[in-house]
Amino acid sequence: MSTRADTAAELFTETFGRAPDGVFSAPGRVNVIGEHTDYNDGFVLPMALPHAVTVAAGRRVGPRVRVLSRQQPGAPESLDLGAEPGAVTGWPAYVAGVVWSLRTHGFDLGGVDLVVDGDVPAGAGLSSSAALECAVASALADLFGIAAGPAELARLAQRAENDFVGMPCGVMDQMASMTCTAGHLLFLDTRSLGTEQVAFAPAAHGRTLLVVDTRAPHRLVDGEYADRRRACEKAASALGVRALRDFTTDTLPDVLSRLDGESQRRRVRHVVTENERVSRVVARLRAGELDAVGPLLTESHTSLRDDYEVTVPELDTAVDTALEAGALGARMTGGGFGGCVIALVPTDRADAVREAVR
Repeated sequence: MSTRADTAAELFTETFGRAPDGVFSAPGRVNVIGEHTDYNDGFVLPMALPHAVTVAAGRRVGPRVRVLSRQQPGAPESLDLGAEPGAVTGWPAYVAGVVWSLRTHGFDLGGVDLVVDGDVPAGAGLSSSAALECAVASALADLFGIAAGPAELARLAQRAENDFVGMPCGVMDQMASMTCTAGHLLFLDTRSLGTEQVAFAPAAHGRTLLVVDTRAPHRLVDGEYADRRRACEKAASALGVRALRDFTTDTLPDVLSRLDGESQRRRVRHVVTENERVSRVVARLRAGELDAVGPLLTESHTSLRDDYEVTVPELDTAVDTALEAGALGARMTGGGFGGCVIALVPTDRADAVREAVR
């Protein structure tokens, strides 16, 4: 059986009449806890998925980028190497955005052909876009001799999504795609980009982490995500700090008393308490207390539902049902407004939880 890399390379050869110079891959991610904290300079705890985006790439003569996706059959799209924000739409915008981000950062690129293949579910909140960006960034760095480490490439990929595509995401997705390691969660400080690999082996404890795709459409560019980010930036400015990361649960009562409007207070309360929950989950994992993580996942979902208001009925139903069926904890994961739920369950209850949610 051919691997995805083989399949991408074969399609590249069929399409462009030569073998690719290389094949590159980057995974999707699921965030265990730490939602809407990354653009507040906070803490997150994602893990890489076995699902990934693979890119077969080869240099070509001329100022064009030709891209083809195995998931979007047809002729390759031909993009201007110097395309500016707004000039490219649809999924190729993520590719063009990475090219733009690298070029405007001072890296010299030439023409390139790319074939994309992937199995990260699109629209599920599992960072298919970041996986695509990071696979393309890795390919371009290798093909054109760009001396940039994983963290710098992650930042450049984030810039592509923020400033070219127009999605104001934080850096978690790209850092997870570039730096997660197998058997671990990535404890990431999104301000310093400091990382720690935290061992995570639920099977060794008789536990399973289920990822539930609710199939509720996951739409973040429609404005709600951007509204939440603006609310946090406005609150931080009013409170005289760089970001909401600078507050702790100890200072939260005083902080909330200084804000006008219940909506703004709820947004701030979520971010501050969510950062605290990330730290508590990491402490529990370091201590080998996996089951104690469950209630913190559920607390996170409650906060995202009531204070940050980013859940939808499908997400709430999946969480409630998983808990009723025996999950130790469950929460929405990703930006919200659709997408996925995770549930930590005893392995002997996994089938029952799966069927109840289904």
